[in-house]
Amino acid sequence: MQTNFTLAQLADPDIDRANTILRKCVHCGFCTATCPTFVTLGDERDSPRGRIYLIKDMLERDAPATEIVARHIDRCLSCLACMTTCPSGVNYMHLVDHARAHIEETYQRPFADRLLRGALARLMPNPALFRWAMMLGQLAKPFAALLPTTSRDPGGATFGRRLRAMLDAVPKRLAPPSPVDRPQTFGAEGTRTKRVALMNGCGQQVLAPEVNEATVRLLTRHGIEVVIADGAGCCGSSVLHTGQREVARDLARANIAAWIDDLDGPLDAIIANASGCGTTLKDYGHMLAEDAQWRGGAEAVAKLARDVTEVLAPDALRPVGKPVRDDGSPVVIAYHAACSMQHGQKLTEPPKALLRAAGFVVRDVPEGHLCCGWAGTYQVLQPALSRRLRDRKVGNIESLRPDVIAAGNFGCISQIGSGSAIPIAHTVELLDWVTGGPTPATLEGRFRLA
Repeated sequence: MQTNFTLAQLADPDIDRANTILRKCVHCGFCTATCPTFVTLGDERDSPRGRIYLIKDMLERDAPATEIVARHIDRCLSCLACMTTCPSGVNYMHLVDHARAHIEETYQRPFADRLLRGALARLMPNPALFRWAMMLGQLAKPFAALLPTTSRDPGGATFGRRLRAMLDAVPKRLAPPSPVDRPQTFGAEGTRTKRVALMNGCGQQVLAPEVNEATVRLLTRHGIEVVIADGAGCCGSSVLHTGQREVARDLARANIAAWIDDLDGPLDAIIANASGCGTTLKDYGHMLAEDAQWRGGAEAVAKLARDVTEVLAPDALRPVGKPVRDDGSPVVIAYHAACSMQHGQKLTEPPKALLRAAGFVVRDVPEGHLCCGWAGTYQVLQPALSRRLRDRKVGNIESLRPDVIAAGNFGCISQIGSGSAIPIAHTVELLDWVTGGPTPATLEGRFRLA
């Protein structure tokens, strides 16, 4: 793609990087076939190629974002399926994040939109505030019926419908804060083979604390010491994807200080068990590339970052039994590959290999490359599109007639679980169960180990 930035514009490192990315695009359109919003809406402006044209025009003219540009960039899920498909290596992730920051800086959103986005950006990275918000949401949940239902029209993302989607996402029951989610060290059972820091996340602490608990049990049972570092918190993705790049960088700096500067002793890995967090951690080197003080630490974190399924070898797994149904037949799993896992981190086989080693029959989901519609705050900010994508995903999963759905991202679990009666669990919960841990709550009374 030909670009026309001035030398003065190219002196800005962000514009220079955007220029490099844009010039790799050859307009081939392969990305449109795997883009969930284009497949759903059929609008070129809601495809990666169309958004690239919008971004190029906006940045070249150094112009404030318009309502049209903001609308179509906002509809992007950041699923990164386009990057898996692209034959030219266009780094769409970095380009769209830069565009979001430009929109945030130059576009005046309607007041209600600013209010909602500001609340999400404040609440999501802070587990204590997020928990209080969920408790208030539980009190308000009975009144959700008074709000407009989610429209099938993507243009129907009004404040009322977004508020309805937010209340619909509030769980009926909140688990109490987990004792795992505080600074401490969990010793390895037997001979220690690795020492890792676990990113215990932000939203996951409130909505799915059982995932961190299962992760600690699973890793320590297999000879891995687990550290919950003081000062570590949100990875930054929740605010990065709403255009608040500097806030995301500050969160990254806090994590780097906790894991690299302040931790007593070296680490073999930094573990994420929410795949969206893992994608962001692995990109810290880019996020702080222009920060001389923090660049080295950012690159160190990116090199150490691993999904939990990357630190366990299938042949090292220690099952205590084989998961079976009441009739003794094996448990069949539909494995949902979260977008941040398969497209962001390029991890496709390790989770499935571990589940097979644990004794499950694993099946791939048709149209597995398409997003389930969770995408962090997307299910609140774009409720109509989110629900359409969820329903499509659930339909594809249910066509397999599985016993269980497995996924490596708590957001996907919540999204898919809201649309299907099939029990769903995090991959580490299933691995923990088969190697001696408790039965995941969603599987209680359904299956056994033989």
